[in-house]
Amino acid sequence: MFQALAGEPRAEGASRIDPVALGRVLGLDRAPEVKTLRRKTAALAGTGKAGELLTAMATKHLHGGSDEEDGDLAAVLYVDGHVRAYQGTRKIGKVHSTRLKFPVPATEETWVADAHGAPVLVVMAEPGAALTGELRRLPPRLRTIIGDDRRVLVGFDRGGWSPALFQHMSTAGFDVLTWRKGTTEDIGPSHFAEVAHTDAHGQTRTWEAADTAVEVPVGTTGEVFVMRQISRQVNTPGGGSRQIHILTTTGVPAGEIIYRMGSRWRQENYFRYARIHFDLDSHDAYTSTQDDPERSVPNPDKKKAYQKVVAARAHYDQVLARTDAALLALRTPSPGTNEVTITNAMHNQVTAPLWDAETALDQAETAHQKIPVRVTLGELSPGQQVLDTETKLITHAIRMAAFNTATTLAREIRTNTGYARAAEEAHTLARQALTGSGDIDTTTPGYLTIRLDPLPTARATAAIGELCQHLTTTETRYPGTRLILGRLVKK
Repeated sequence: MFQALAGEPRAEGASRIDPVALGRVLGLDRAPEVKTLRRKTAALAGTGKAGELLTAMATKHLHGGSDEEDGDLAAVLYVDGHVRAYQGTRKIGKVHSTRLKFPVPATEETWVADAHGAPVLVVMAEPGAALTGELRRLPPRLRTIIGDDRRVLVGFDRGGWSPALFQHMSTAGFDVLTWRKGTTEDIGPSHFAEVAHTDAHGQTRTWEAADTAVEVPVGTTGEVFVMRQISRQVNTPGGGSRQIHILTTTGVPAGEIIYRMGSRWRQENYFRYARIHFDLDSHDAYTSTQDDPERSVPNPDKKKAYQKVVAARAHYDQVLARTDAALLALRTPSPGTNEVTITNAMHNQVTAPLWDAETALDQAETAHQKIPVRVTLGELSPGQQVLDTETKLITHAIRMAAFNTATTLAREIRTNTGYARAAEEAHTLARQALTGSGDIDTTTPGYLTIRLDPLPTARATAAIGELCQHLTTTETRYPGTRLILGRLVKK
């Protein structure tokens, strides 16, 4: 994790850091080098307990007071899927990547973040799994992490849209927060009123919103699930406006619901930041195992056959319209003509294309019905493999810890220093401090003093000096010792 904070998140990065300098930070003669890091990581992965490690980290994080005060809510969590593209030679199943805009060999992951967007848990999704299925798998594990029966607000995007899922999660003690999917009638102007929310930094935001109740259908049996809908009027690029709707089952104020839904993008920001600074999508292990050949997967031929049905149905409708027009013209006498005799031959000639189109449609529907909806993976893609998950989960845990540490320092810079550009440059300043030079002083009994060298600019040095003063007042003990950490910047 120290190595990740120093800008080298992969084991290979150890070759670019002075092992003696890093070893001094770790309390060793020299830091482990690449082969040792790989061997240690492989040994940890061999225990098969990466999931337990992540669960323990999530429990400590959510119970450590890092989240905002949520009242009756145990936590505010955001869930999203992430596609990690694979560039090797192994036969890995393809997944559509929204970032790359096309299907690629990849591994799917389901990430859980707290209200700040800080990652707290990641699980490997089953190949081809939808977000709705992953959201059904998560509640028991999240309940174990939360440890009590308080409500948990879970936010996600439209990929998790499923009224049956909403009902299931509500019954399990989880409130949902998501965008409404599909078209719906606009809310009348009389329902809109000003709502506000004040965040943890004391900043108050206001919106014009309507707070109504809606019934969403569950399945095809006519059953409905009542949810709360928060609607906003937003401007469109063309100069017009449209309404967007948020659905939830929680009873928190409307202003907070809008704020929480907007904060879901913090999780997307983590993916972007971690790809740049923590090699989120790197291949930390190149081993793979055979995928279960008996696993049931959707049959792609079914979708192709249905596309032929749609095309045949559209062709039939076009031919039907042309045939109706031809028959109308045939039985409508032209001006000056008293009567028209329509023979069977004339009728058959006009309707022949329609019979051909109807026959083609029947054949397409019959072929579509004969194709099974699902097949075994061995039949569809024999020899398909899956990448090692244990090693990747362990490296994810390390990078999550490093990211959350850097994020905490950036938050402290914003709230406990006078740095003028803290809102824009807090993360950059934290990285400067973490990668800069300094010294370790153990001469003062009971204290472990970290002396940082001045940063390139006076304002950055002053800001880090204020941060060091604030962190020193916490009297944090260095793990595994009774030494109190003291921090200061050299003059």
